[in-house]
Amino acid sequence: MIVETSQRTTSPELVQNIVSPLLKQPVPPMQPAMGFFTDTSICIGCKACEVACKQWNELPANEAHWSGTSYDNTRQLSATTWRHVQFIEQIGRERPQISTLPFFNNDRWLMHSDVCKHCANAPCQEACPTGAIIRTEFDTVYVQQDICNGCGYCVVACPFGVIARDEHASHTARKCTLCYDRMKDGIEPACAKACPTDSIQYGEVEQLKALARERVGLLHERGVSEARLYGVDDNMLDGGLNSFFLLLDEPAVYNLPQNPSRPSNNVVPASLWSIVTALVLSLLGIFFFSNNK
Repeated sequence: MIVETSQRTTSPELVQNIVSPLLKQPVPPMQPAMGFFTDTSICIGCKACEVACKQWNELPANEAHWSGTSYDNTRQLSATTWRHVQFIEQIGRERPQISTLPFFNNDRWLMHSDVCKHCANAPCQEACPTGAIIRTEFDTVYVQQDICNGCGYCVVACPFGVIARDEHASHTARKCTLCYDRMKDGIEPACAKACPTDSIQYGEVEQLKALARERVGLLHERGVSEARLYGVDDNMLDGGLNSFFLLLDEPAVYNLPQNPSRPSNNVVPASLWSIVTALVLSLLGIFFFSNNK
């Protein structure tokens, strides 16, 4: 019987194969900050972005559930819904200042494709205790699934209710990655690629901000005085948002906070109050026990 001998790996090669996965990889060179500009004035509510996002990222479909408050059955962003098109029905609005034809009424739908804001100073990243949430070379916020421990601190830190923990599969925090895998290959994110009206525009953040200001100025010239930008101002969250919006009503109508807060800004005041409270209780304790002697 002939026994075939397998080719043995030499000791240096064996050591290299064991150690190489543990070595730190070189940091990718920084690229221009990339993001989304979502123009709700031309969104038609087709939900192509939702479907494209789920298809590319292999996210499971949601069970259809009619809330009774909207034709939208997705309802909100979640660990398995990274793009969500809101349907906001406005009935009985006041007649706008611009003239309308007599056979048109003032009722309207507001469509809004919501997504992670990829904040310049992301509260979720500040709250993460394991370093699972990082900034990529494109200045986007990315959750490393192999490092996330599912603690949920990022969930409560996000002022927009974007990030969520997957309670049915991985039990880790999940959200929009801005199609990081496609970006590395120079490919447009799936949602922007699928949008038939170019309501979702992808590109360098500074260029998108200039485009957004130009667009809102054009709408104002055409009499749409209620048009406004959300997240373009760098004062929001001490740096602005890399994914921002053009809205046709107050942010609260779109379930967006007017002035989102960074939880980290409350650390120092809360710590000082804790120290003051501890000192006061200590002094009261000393005073109480000294009087009992």
